[in-house]
Amino acid sequence: QTETKQYVRVMVGGWLLLLALLCATVWAQFDSTLDQHWDLWKKTYQKSYKNQEEELNRRAVWEKKLLYINRHNLEASMGLHSYTLEMNHMGDLTDEEAKQLYTMLRVPSDLKMAPSPLFSANADIPDSVDWRKSGYVTPVKNQGSCGSCWAFSAAGALEGLLAKTTGKQVDLSPQNLVDCSGKYGNHGCNGGFMSQAFQYVIDNKGIDSEKSYPYKGTAGVCSYNPVYRAANCSTYYSVKSSEDALKQALAVVGPISVAVHSSWPGFLHYKSGVLDDQACMGLVDHGVLAIGYGTDGGRDYWLVKNSWGTSWGENGYIRIARNKRNMCGIASYGVYPAK
Repeated sequence: QTETKQYVRVMVGGWLLLLALLCATVWAQFDSTLDQHWDLWKKTYQKSYKNQEEELNRRAVWEKKLLYINRHNLEASMGLHSYTLEMNHMGDLTDEEAKQLYTMLRVPSDLKMAPSPLFSANADIPDSVDWRKSGYVTPVKNQGSCGSCWAFSAAGALEGLLAKTTGKQVDLSPQNLVDCSGKYGNHGCNGGFMSQAFQYVIDNKGIDSEKSYPYKGTAGVCSYNPVYRAANCSTYYSVKSSEDALKQALAVVGPISVAVHSSWPGFLHYKSGVLDDQACMGLVDHGVLAIGYGTDGGRDYWLVKNSWGTSWGENGYIRIARNKRNMCGIASYGVYPAK
């Protein structure tokens, strides 16, 4: 029995030594000059891992992302790109993991919406629009690791409608939509679509304010209270799938809910500039809010409010190339509520 125990101790010790050697070998494959940066990045974004194996895997993803970002920014400094990137809280996630946590737009397979009555090829519309200047846009929010982008996009469009019709700027509740619009085809933190959120508001005869129904970042029991109803709508319209139609809708209506392709490094790690990249295709997976358009240094762009916090992008916003064959699919699924 004693010999057996000694044998077991020797075997366990051997396996632990082997594991230590393997881990040391893996760590040796990383760039040791980045050790302090890795530790600082983990501290900045409050990252912790359940074991060393997970940290090794995350470090590998992070270093790969960092190389991509640094190379891109070097090329941008030489005029090869119109936008810059930065390392952010998604640096240790693969593109697919980021998609599952931060996007999750679900375009209904049977999507049918009333077309906007606005479009006219001869309409006289301004060269630039920024609805923030009119008080139609509330501060940037952070959806956290919940696929509720669709709810923030829908709430933003409703906020724009409310401000336009009443003159009041009120933060509306994405959590109300996350918790209560399930029977309309939405799936809380697992995705949804803006028009289905609008239909819920129509049938519910309202949506609560953010103050009365605060965001939690997880799906819960529907707690809508009509006492705190802050806004409503009676219908919604789709925007014709063209950039000219989206431009006109933005100029005439106000903020428009749109869908974009976001689950790729250039979008996930966007910092500044006008995103003009063939890698941003029409594979829409993220609901955002178009709040205007303009031109910068000869580059036409769409001005878009995201829901990943103010530390992402240009204080929470992104400018996407306009008149570039529907960059990121932004003009494919425009929709807005109406009285």
